[in-house]
Amino acid sequence: MSAYLTECIGTFFLVFTVCLTVVFGVTAAPLAIGSSLMIMVYMGGHISGGHFNPAVTLSVWMRGKLNGSQVIPYWVAQLVGAIVAGLLATVITGKSFVVAPGPTATVMQVLLAEFLFTFALCLVVLQTATNEKTAGNSYYGLAIGFTVTVGAYAVGGVSGGAFNPAVGTGPAIASMITGGGTLSHVWLYILGGLVGGAAAAGVYKVQSPAT
Repeated sequence: MSAYLTECIGTFFLVFTVCLTVVFGVTAAPLAIGSSLMIMVYMGGHISGGHFNPAVTLSVWMRGKLNGSQVIPYWVAQLVGAIVAGLLATVITGKSFVVAPGPTATVMQVLLAEFLFTFALCLVVLQTATNEKTAGNSYYGLAIGFTVTVGAYAVGGVSGGAFNPAVGTGPAIASMITGGGTLSHVWLYILGGLVGGAAAAGVYKVQSPAT
């Protein structure tokens, strides 16, 4: 239970930061979002693995570091945290927020952007937080958080910069609950994210077959 609670809390603060910084138009929003993830990874990494992202959970399971029976509970905990974050962000800001592609972005561009940086994020997680050769390091949280920061700056204007199905889905559901928003873009973040996570697990096994 402690692992699921940790996943819910960590995902909550990540998504809460996303919602608030974007709604308030914070210039350095990607830096705040990456820092939020970093902080939460250091908070919960030793308890749950600090996934806070269904794509990371999928990748870690495929890599063999998570029991298959835990995948769905992890996803549920992450989604609950993301939905609650969206709801509370709406209460605080008075506005609902939904991650959405850039106005001129095509479906292929969005999927490619989400795939690439979710792939990068998951591969960084696997190599810095699950590889025996990097066990006990103190930099894994920084590496994970800054991967999201880089991705958000690089392609946030294209895809919205979720790199996380919970980020793409939770606020949208919260927006639907409060009477606005749409789920029309959610599939992009689910598909791009999960495929990116699966691809990262495959590449990891080629990079580090014995670890």
